[in-house]
Amino acid sequence: MRMSKNFLWGVATSAFQLEGSPNADWSSWDSILNDNPDITNHYSLYKEDISLLRELGVNAYRFSVEWSRIQPREKTWDSGVIEHYQEIIDILKSYSIEPMLTLHHFTHPLWFIKKYPWHEDSSVERFLAFAEKIITSLKGVEYWITFNEPYVLLLGGYLEGCMPPGIRSAELALRALKNILYCHSKVYDMIHDSIPEAKVSIAHNMAALAPWGKWNPLDRALSRMAKHFYNHSVIDAFLTGNLRIKFPFRKETVIELPIKDKLDFFGVNYYTRIHIRFKPFRKMCVELRHHDIDGLGLSDLGWEIHPRGLEKVLRYASRLNVPLIITENGIATRNSQKKIAFMRRHVDVMERSIKNGIDVQGYFYWSLIDNYEWLEGLDARFGLYRVDFKTLRRIPTNAASYYSYLIKSRSDLVQS
Repeated sequence: MRMSKNFLWGVATSAFQLEGSPNADWSSWDSILNDNPDITNHYSLYKEDISLLRELGVNAYRFSVEWSRIQPREKTWDSGVIEHYQEIIDILKSYSIEPMLTLHHFTHPLWFIKKYPWHEDSSVERFLAFAEKIITSLKGVEYWITFNEPYVLLLGGYLEGCMPPGIRSAELALRALKNILYCHSKVYDMIHDSIPEAKVSIAHNMAALAPWGKWNPLDRALSRMAKHFYNHSVIDAFLTGNLRIKFPFRKETVIELPIKDKLDFFGVNYYTRIHIRFKPFRKMCVELRHHDIDGLGLSDLGWEIHPRGLEKVLRYASRLNVPLIITENGIATRNSQKKIAFMRRHVDVMERSIKNGIDVQGYFYWSLIDNYEWLEGLDARFGLYRVDFKTLRRIPTNAASYYSYLIKSRSDLVQS
């Protein structure tokens, strides 16, 4: 299998992480946003930032709309904000850049998370109303992501309690996941009713998961369980219509959902490998650790650089028999050479996967510019363009030049 001439080379962002929002749950969750409420001020500087896409030479751009700006109060819609996002789409199309729009990227309006959190069935109706508003209002979008990393939202918001709504309950976590995936099913149909040619997916975070102690039976058992829950369970649910979840020392839960085959492609977000360790006094007896086994180093966030894991997660995702798109892949580092090496190694693995028969049709680097990183503030430097958060100046890094070179070299190969 060869790389398609229509292969999507892009970068990915999320609205809140670039522009903030005074009406979002995260604005009052993380105190660092008190001093930087507009973060990069992308909401005002969007034309400048979109021009960076042309500079890079990408042919696709994944971005999200900020729900709390569009619907700041339960019965209030801001048409000016919708027009703003439409203008972004129009500019992208004028530059021959394919927009990929994410409806939900972690954040919520405050009124939603307070009155209708995801574990309440009433959340479904409210989210579907928002989705319908966007689907019927915005024109020119073919690629849609309904939810970004629902399992990260589940872990942070419902198991660890470190993200809104700050709950620690396995029972409520499963109710929330059921409602989120049900919403995906309904939104999938809504998009196709309005845009028959649309391509719809979720963006699923997948990690290479391994036991901390290779010969420790408890570490190995927990690693297998974590792999099934975090990486595989949603993929299997899209294949069968049954979501099977098993937490440590709990009975397996099976949830029937109308999501079988409700995918046109599958978005994979991949960053790192995580080692699983049995820890009897931790929640669910699990400790997550990073360890530089391959000798490729750790990111500034302490995440292991493990390119080989990308092929493993792509191989499992290929069971879906739909095209795969790497919707996020990136590294937090101030070192451009480290960023270039990360990108080169992961693209090499992706290309090897394609040659080995896995249908990958796109690669999106995270991220275009430095932004707010959940729970980490402004110091996690993922951007191809560095942001000076005092002046808000965008400064190209050597990694931006390398990505431009990489895209052009692959395009030349496809055309030759």
